[in-house]
Amino acid sequence: MNDELDRLKAALKSTPDPDADAKSAAIALARKNFADLQGSADSARLTKDSPMKAGFLSGAKKMLHTQNLRPLLYATSSIAVIGVGLVLVLPMDRLVPELRPIGGVTERVTMREQDAASNSDDLVAAEPVLEPAPLFAEAEVSSESGVPAALSKRKSVGALAIADAEPPALGTEDRERFANDAENPLKITSEDPVSTFSIDVDTASYAYVRSAITGGQMPDPAAIRIEELVNYFPYTYPAPTTGDDPFATSVAVFETPWNAETKLLRIGIQGEKPAVEDRPALDLVFLIDTSGSMQSPDKLPLLKQSFRLLLSKLRAEDKVSIVTYAGSSGLVLEPTAADDTATILAALDQLEAGGATAGAAGIQLAYQQATRMRAEGRIGRILLATDGDFNVGISDPDALKSYVEQQRELGTYLSVLGFGRGNYNDALLQALAQNGNGTAAYIDTLSEAQKVLVDQVSGALFPIANDVKIQVEFNAAQIAEYRLIGYETRALNREDFNNDRVDAGDIGAGHSVTALYEITPVGSPAILNDPLRFSGATEAVSISQDYAFVKLRYKEPGTTTSRLITTPVSPSAERADEDARFAAAIAGFGQLLRGGKYLGDWSFQDAITLANNAKGDDAFGYRTEAVQLMRLAESLAK
Repeated sequence: MNDELDRLKAALKSTPDPDADAKSAAIALARKNFADLQGSADSARLTKDSPMKAGFLSGAKKMLHTQNLRPLLYATSSIAVIGVGLVLVLPMDRLVPELRPIGGVTERVTMREQDAASNSDDLVAAEPVLEPAPLFAEAEVSSESGVPAALSKRKSVGALAIADAEPPALGTEDRERFANDAENPLKITSEDPVSTFSIDVDTASYAYVRSAITGGQMPDPAAIRIEELVNYFPYTYPAPTTGDDPFATSVAVFETPWNAETKLLRIGIQGEKPAVEDRPALDLVFLIDTSGSMQSPDKLPLLKQSFRLLLSKLRAEDKVSIVTYAGSSGLVLEPTAADDTATILAALDQLEAGGATAGAAGIQLAYQQATRMRAEGRIGRILLATDGDFNVGISDPDALKSYVEQQRELGTYLSVLGFGRGNYNDALLQALAQNGNGTAAYIDTLSEAQKVLVDQVSGALFPIANDVKIQVEFNAAQIAEYRLIGYETRALNREDFNNDRVDAGDIGAGHSVTALYEITPVGSPAILNDPLRFSGATEAVSISQDYAFVKLRYKEPGTTTSRLITTPVSPSAERADEDARFAAAIAGFGQLLRGGKYLGDWSFQDAITLANNAKGDDAFGYRTEAVQLMRLAESLAK
C-alpha cells in the first residue's frame, strides 16, 4: 500500500497544486478507501447474493449524494485505483460516467473537457455537467441477452474489476410479440350469410396461456387465440368410415352456456390415423436456435430433452439432420439414420447457447439440407425450435413469410416449436408455420413435449390433407345473427374458398379440428341489431328448415386440385355431449381472458362448473389441468 501512495504523491508533485484544502481532504479519503479496499476485495464486487450493495457503484452513488462534489469525485477515482494525481492530469471525459437518480430520472455525471492550455486552477474549479443518460434502446445492447452491454459483460475500471455481475431482471412481457386480430364481430345473416376461414390445428396459444397463469400472471389478451385453446384437447368425433376422404365431419347444435337465447354450432373434423407401418419415411431437419437468448433452462436444455423424446418415436428408415443458428448458421449433423441414437444424441448434447440470432441464415441452410435429403416417397419436414428472437438477417415477418412460401412449393413442410419467455416472438413463428404448411406448438414443460412429440407425433409430422378450408352459409330464415368464436388470424375472403391457389391449414394423421359459432335464431330476444328500415325486404323466405350448410375443401398431399365435402346443419343436430360442452367451456374461458365482450355476467366459476361436468374419461388429465388453470385465473383476476 505504501508503494501505491508513493506513486500518488509523485503524481501530485508533477502537476500544479490545486486548492490546498480540497487536495488534503481528497488524499485523506483516498488513503482510507484504499485501505478498506485492500482489506476486503469482496466488498468491491457485485455478486449474485448481494448485487449492487457494495463496491465501486454503490460507493460512488453514496458519495454523489453528499454536498461537496469535487473531492468526492477524486475519491471515487481512487476507489478504482486511479490516483488523485492522474485525475488532475487526464482529461475528465476519460472517466467512466457514474449514474445517480435525480427527480426519478437517471442522469449521467461527466466533466467538461478542458483546453490543453487552460490554467490548472481552472481545471480544478470546473463544475460537473449533468447530461441525461441514454435510454436502453440507445445503448450498446448485448445480442445474447438483449440487455445493455454494460450490464451483461465483465467490466473493469482501472485495476478494479467488476466481475460476476448478474444482469438485472428484465420484465418477461415487454419484448414478446403475438399474432392476433380483434375479436370477430357479430354478423347479420341477411346482409352477410357466408363465413369462410382456414382450419387451425395449432396449440401454441394454450400452452403459452398455461405458462403465464402457472407463473402467476394473467396472459396478454393478444396471446389468446381461442381456437388454439379449444383444439388443444382431443375429442371423440366419428372417424372416416370409407376411403374416399381422409377425414369425417360432424356437427352439433346446443344451448349457449352464457346466453340461453342463443345456440352454439359446433363443427368437428376427425382425421384418419393410418397404421404406423403404413406411414412414409421421414426426412427431418432439426433447425435449432443456439443463440445467447436460448441459454435459460426452459429453452435450449428443455429443447434437447424434447428432441430426445421424439427420437423414441422414429423408425430406422427415418433420417435426422441438425442445423443450428446463432452468430452464424452451421450444419451440426449430416443425415443420420434415426436408430443411430448415440450419434444424434451426441450432436444434440454438444450444443451450447451463445451469439446473435441469425435465424434467416439458419432457415436458408435448413431448406438447403432438406432439398439434399429429398427422395421419392418420403416426407421432408423442418422442425424449427426457437424462442423466436430473430435479430440478424431477415427479421421482418413479411420477408420471411415470402421466403417460406417459395420454399413450401418444393414439398418441404416447416413446423415450429416455441420455447421460453421474455422475448418470445409468437407473431413471427405463426407466420412461419402458417406459410410453411406446418403447425406451431409451444413447449413449456417436458410433459408438453411428450404430448406434442410422442403422443401426437403422427399428427405433428404426417399430413393427410392440405389447404383445408371451411365455408358456412347460414339460412337467414332461421338464423338472424352469428359470430365465429376464434380463428381471427385464419379468416379468408368468400371467393378464396374455391380458389385452389389460396393457401390454408393442414390436417395431420389423427388430428381433430373444432370450430364454434354462436348463432341467434330468428325471433330470439337476444338479437342485437335492429331491422333495416329500407332493406327492400321485410322477411327472409326459405323453404329449408336447416340452420346452415357447411362446406369443406381440401387437397390430398402432393396434389393441386381440391375436393369438396358438404354437410347440412338441421334441427336434428341439436345435442350437447361431453365433448361439445367441454369445448364450450374452453371457448368461454378464452373469451373471459380476452375481456368477455359477449358473455354478459358469465364468470370463471361458470366455466369451471361447466368444464368439471364435461371432463369425461380424460385419460391424460388434460381437462383436469384446464379446470385448475381456470381456478388460478379466477384468483389472479381478483
